Amino acid sequence: MWINNIIDYIKLPFRKEKELFSALYDILGFYPRDIKYYQQALMHKSIGRRNDKGKPLNNERLEFLGDAILDAAVGDIVYRHYEGKREGFLTNTRSKLVSRETLGKLATEMGLSQLILSAGRSNSHNSYVGGNAFEALVGAIYLDRGYDACMWFWENRVLGKYIDLDKVAFKEVNFKSKLLEWSQKNKVRMEYRMLKQKKDDNGSPIFSFQVMLEGVEGEKGSGFSKKEAQQLASKDTLQRLKREPQFVEAVFKAKSDRTKMEEEPTMMVPDPEKEQQDFIISNDSGEFRTESVEFATAPQESFEEKSVAAANSKLEDEFDLSDITHKEKSREDIIAEAEAAAFAEG
Repeated sequence: MWINNIIDYIKLPFRKEKELFSALYDILGFYPRDIKYYQQALMHKSIGRRNDKGKPLNNERLEFLGDAILDAAVGDIVYRHYEGKREGFLTNTRSKLVSRETLGKLATEMGLSQLILSAGRSNSHNSYVGGNAFEALVGAIYLDRGYDACMWFWENRVLGKYIDLDKVAFKEVNFKSKLLEWSQKNKVRMEYRMLKQKKDDNGSPIFSFQVMLEGVEGEKGSGFSKKEAQQLASKDTLQRLKREPQFVEAVFKAKSDRTKMEEEPTMMVPDPEKEQQDFIISNDSGEFRTESVEFATAPQESFEEKSVAAANSKLEDEFDLSDITHKEKSREDIIAEAEAAAFAEG
């Protein structure tokens, strides 16, 4: 196998292709047979290239294929590695391994991000560009060498070298605590609404919850326990807060509407038992004086006093919501956010 790789490498006619072969070998652990698949896997759609027939030439189709292959390959590995574990555990572990955040970090650590061709700006800030290219790379491996090569690549070039499978599988992130910390920091009312409770075919209970932020519907989650369902709903809501500015604006608008209603003055009804009834009192000199009237006022409990203590755990990088808060934005900030969103969608 390695002799054929060397022969193919020597026969390459162009220096740039030789450099790409060498870079891909460092990532893959083997030389590509058909370089065209890998070249396409590294083409972001922003470069706007087209083939001889006028069709777009980018990595989107390979990304679609690679996503399916990754799910199968990683699912296979997780299934065999954790014998006897329930479906929920296996699904959760696979999801963490093939998430856009994980694949984006892998693309950076392995040097794949540096090979991506795109227009205008660096890809280092955008994990989705790197993550998408990683999926496209897996699609290229599949077309070039087949499914077994994809399995070999993941088991021998990713696991152990860049990812500790057991550490990922058993790492528990308290997403509920992180969401609570964010909501209390921004004085946003949060609750979990139970949607339904049922039993599966084996008689095991299944719970479904939805996060509500100031009455605005967040994400839903289902699990074999209330804790699991709320954790999943919290995780997806955290991700939505990071990715959807419109969702954040809707939450803070609802909060603003609520606080305005709470701050509106209302007429207080005097308490007949506490109100002083003697308005005019006669003294010894025959003169008259007036006394102040005391009215009972209802104690007002602040929102801070009603909230529970903030969670102590620090937010990890992928769920850092410290910049998502209620603040006025300058024209420059709005333009910068719009440009960043447009590039991310690209």
